[in-house]
Amino acid sequence: MSRPSSAGPGASKPCGKQQQQQQQQQHAPSPAAAAPAAAATIAASGAGSSAVPAAVLSGAGGPVSPQHHELTSLFECPVCFDYVLPPILQCQAGHLVCNQCRQKLSLCPTCRGSLTPSIRNLAMEKVASAVLFPCKYATTGCSLTLHHTEKPEHEDICEYRPYSCPCPGASCKWQGSLEAVMSHLMHAHKSITTLQGEDIVFLATDINLPGAVDWVMMQSCFGHHFMLVLEKQEKYEGHQQFFAIVLLIGTRKQAENFAYRLELNGNRRRLTWEATPRSIHDGVSAAILNSDCLVFDTAIAHLFADNGNLGINVTISTCCP
Repeated sequence: MSRPSSAGPGASKPCGKQQQQQQQQQHAPSPAAAAPAAAATIAASGAGSSAVPAAVLSGAGGPVSPQHHELTSLFECPVCFDYVLPPILQCQAGHLVCNQCRQKLSLCPTCRGSLTPSIRNLAMEKVASAVLFPCKYATTGCSLTLHHTEKPEHEDICEYRPYSCPCPGASCKWQGSLEAVMSHLMHAHKSITTLQGEDIVFLATDINLPGAVDWVMMQSCFGHHFMLVLEKQEKYEGHQQFFAIVLLIGTRKQAENFAYRLELNGNRRRLTWEATPRSIHDGVSAAILNSDCLVFDTAIAHLFADNGNLGINVTISTCCP
């Protein structure tokens, strides 16, 4: 189900000043574009190695020798300059092209000969299995070299890969460096409000809106920015669940230096969740999939809500070294 986009803080002007004085920021999702806007509102919105001769390889993570670089260069695709990895196919003249590029071509990019019929190069596949290839993000700082079977899995989680826009449920396809994330959020997602301080209240309004909804805000403390996310999903008809989590605008290693606590408090009841924030590289989806966050259903939400508004106390702290 499509999610409402974030609405701007200006839409909550009638209660904006009072909420700021109480260190609370009111948030409400916008329903679908055709529906009228909500009354009060916002941010709903291993490296591994194989046993290979030392003469051939420099070793995972180690300095790459000129001989090793010369060997891996034999596997460079002439079209995209990525590596040609098994299964390796060649044209009739013996030239290689990676499988992704091959699917888009009818002629060999080197000799212009036919790419059909497909000819398997078993010898190059054996060589590829005895070589450690550099991570595709080597140019941005990753020093690992990996067996070709381990490259895809590592590159999916590599710390040096580009950061995606961390806004959940958004259609934004932005990618960039970690240093550019906050600038992107401030310019492209101006509706997300940032509160200063290590102990704040995140007030999500209109939690009874139907369908999948996200509420998002930022918290700034200890020289870092944290993204607070409350997400509502409909697991099956009539049964909805809420997921609340804190993400660090930073690396996984930086995230290990902090802890966060989420607390629902009211009507002589208290529900608390404490954990280490996730890096925005990990995103919200993985945490929700593993229930590694504060999880509660609609009935619990109503125990703590006030007129459809749910306040979550958020506390960020540093971990002892």
